[in-house]
Amino acid sequence: MPEIVNLAGPPAFDLAVPDRGYRWWYLDAVSDDGRHALVIIAFVGSVFSPYYYRARQTGPGVAEQHCAINVALYGPGSRWAMTERDSGAIQRSPDRFRVGPSQVHWDGTRLTYDLRERCTPWGQALRGQVIAHPRAACDLDVRLDAAGHHAWRPWSPLADVEVNLETPALRWRGTAYLDANAGSEPLEAAFSTWDWSRTVGRVPGQVLHYEVRYPDQSERLFCYRVAPDGAFEETEPAPAQSQSLTGWRVRRGVRSGHEISADRRLEDTPFYARSLFPGPSEVVHTVHETLDMNRFVAPWVRRLLPFRMPRRTS
Repeated sequence: MPEIVNLAGPPAFDLAVPDRGYRWWYLDAVSDDGRHALVIIAFVGSVFSPYYYRARQTGPGVAEQHCAINVALYGPGSRWAMTERDSGAIQRSPDRFRVGPSQVHWDGTRLTYDLRERCTPWGQALRGQVIAHPRAACDLDVRLDAAGHHAWRPWSPLADVEVNLETPALRWRGTAYLDANAGSEPLEAAFSTWDWSRTVGRVPGQVLHYEVRYPDQSERLFCYRVAPDGAFEETEPAPAQSQSLTGWRVRRGVRSGHEISADRRLEDTPFYARSLFPGPSEVVHTVHETLDMNRFVAPWVRRLLPFRMPRRTS
């Protein structure tokens, strides 16, 4: 099995992706007033794609045949878009990644997303621009499995964001988090479930938790505190706080470091959940996700996904 190339940060969008593997570049943001949230993920080898899953079962599974830019807007004017496209509809260079009509570009100081998407389920337009301004680079590079086939790099956990959308008409500013993941094999080959979270607290910086569980039922918990200048250190993880099952009965394990009194469910699917947990003040919050790959590989789940993730060949 080929080894993955070390993740580079700031992003290098032309890094190789082996067959059956993946790379993604992730942004999530929360508006200063707490009313809005945003997630954008640019995929080469779309790990949650039912089409890519089928391609891996029937052939080599070429990652560049399964690319997408996923955009999720939460709050007033909410939208969700994720159209998968093949290699004929993408362009990759060190500083630019285009998928169909949308693209992301790194100019050395900021990350700009030019978005032209159609949303599910009703085909609404999503057009406009999102600009992320990293405050400092972070050199943290974590191998999530013992074999070293899966890597996570929070290359700028502290960033500022400007959202300037034409459709829906939204303009806001907030704080953001930027990371990248890469792997030389499918996620389901290495992981059973995981919980990931980032907590913005009263102390400057962020605390990152990544709790992975493997198919043999063993698990590992990574926890880091990242300072505003990008310096990081391992730190004692926050205690797990019991949370109810999601609407699809996905179990979450939340570590936040602050008391959770509310649960703003952003995404609730048969195998994935994303939540925003407000803290005791406006500046304290936790963004959390749970992924259940056992659910993802279930045939009934993959039959549902094309309704949310259409595929176009150009």
